[in-house]
Amino acid sequence: MDFKLSEDQNAFCDTAKQFTKEMLAPYAAEWDKNAFFPVETIKEAAKIGFCALYASEAIGGLGLSRLDASLIFEQLSMGCTSTTAYITIHNMVTWMVGEFGQDALKAQWGSALSSGEKLASYCLTEPNAGSDAASLKTIAKRCGSDYVINGSKVFISGAGATDLLLVMARTHEKGAQGISAFAIPKDTQGISYGRKEDKMGWNSQPTRQITFENVRIPSDYRLGKEGDGFRFAMMALDGGRINIASCSVGTAQQALNTARQYMQERKQFGKHLAEFQALQFKLADMNTELVAARQMVRLAACRLDDNDPEKTAYCAMAKRFATDVGFKVCNDALQVHGGYGYIQEYPLERYVRDTRVHQILEGTNEIMRLIIARRLLTEQRVELV
Repeated sequence: MDFKLSEDQNAFCDTAKQFTKEMLAPYAAEWDKNAFFPVETIKEAAKIGFCALYASEAIGGLGLSRLDASLIFEQLSMGCTSTTAYITIHNMVTWMVGEFGQDALKAQWGSALSSGEKLASYCLTEPNAGSDAASLKTIAKRCGSDYVINGSKVFISGAGATDLLLVMARTHEKGAQGISAFAIPKDTQGISYGRKEDKMGWNSQPTRQITFENVRIPSDYRLGKEGDGFRFAMMALDGGRINIASCSVGTAQQALNTARQYMQERKQFGKHLAEFQALQFKLADMNTELVAARQMVRLAACRLDDNDPEKTAYCAMAKRFATDVGFKVCNDALQVHGGYGYIQEYPLERYVRDTRVHQILEGTNEIMRLIIARRLLTEQRVELV
């Protein structure tokens, strides 16, 4: 078992690190303060392939592995967690269009999404269907060669500023088998957007409710067959959990780096903070937990790349562990800074705010525990010995 990165993977990391240094880190605080969605910066990321990392080469994607993508997202999130998180969502939708879209849909949208010319949002969550995705109520009714969609989605990243909406809607009766997936252009008649939500974090991407009222789209905009939507959504969320876990790891690494530097510079009681054994131990624990989280994320990414039967459980474990550790490391780094960590002149409070939501997204961490426990109790797998 070789944990070393390949020459190509190191090159990917170096490219992402340079982009982060030049295009993300210098502006992240300003974007957060002003709730500014940096569309032009995202389009610059697309020029080097970062908007279609694991999307099919047939639609202009790079066709990289999920592990490769995880490495890149980790680096990018060290510069701006919120913007990187949106880029991961766009990547997920672009992959879905390339993987499951009909030929007409791929021809119209594939290259535009891969190039960053057009941006996308993922629309699964509803007012009464969050982690319980199978209970969604949005309806897609077949009318001749078209579908008419009615319903609403909430907490949609990029909504109102993106060009394509990947929407899960019900085409049949209750249950997961009745859900289908549709790609809907943002300006289709009957779509309306709610106010931009004021959030604790993730402020460089807008979040809105979307309402669909008699929205008519051609059947060419359906992904796969009727009833495939829930399966597609769960496949996407396996990768999404790796992505959001990678963002937690990257942000926590930057928080750790910042805390280490602060400890070497700040003096109290005539000594640098780095000379106090209690803080040395805290830093050691932060680093140990972060390394463990990173290795778990990369293991899960490899299981996903290999289409391992246990991939969903591994993605759930990685997401649960890495997002909890990521938030804790950021919070501990803030504590190391004392009062300075709480003011906006320093980035620690932003790291804490941005990583907190990772414990909720892509299924809450309580849902992750449920996925893992069910696998253990019903099938006795996931490394049971």
